[in-house]
Amino acid sequence: MLLCLFKGWEYKMRMLDFVKVAEVDDLDEGELMAIDVDGEAVCLAKVNKSIYAFTDNCTHISGPLNEGELEGEVLTCPWHGAQFNVCTGKVLRGPARQDIQTYQVRVEGNSILLSLPDEL
Repeated sequence: MLLCLFKGWEYKMRMLDFVKVAEVDDLDEGELMAIDVDGEAVCLAKVNKSIYAFTDNCTHISGPLNEGELEGEVLTCPWHGAQFNVCTGKVLRGPARQDIQTYQVRVEGNSILLSLPDEL
């Protein structure tokens, strides 16, 4: 996949690299799974037969989101109850004030592929 970015007048192009991180069969509906991708703590969630990926650290004080409670698209951090939408990363309830980072996911056959963003 080719992504074109515009930053001011500068034009940048980069390829997004996807890496296999799990099998679709490893993740049940409504389940969370902690994975490590190039040293980054990532959490996978399966919601309505779609797979989402996001940082595994709460933006409040880095609680492990994979240990939280997932109800539909809403993930509750196990430490202080902050809530996030796993599809968009948006904060739904404090004490967290910053959205969580989400990642692009692609499914090919039974393989879950994920792309971590390059730092621009």
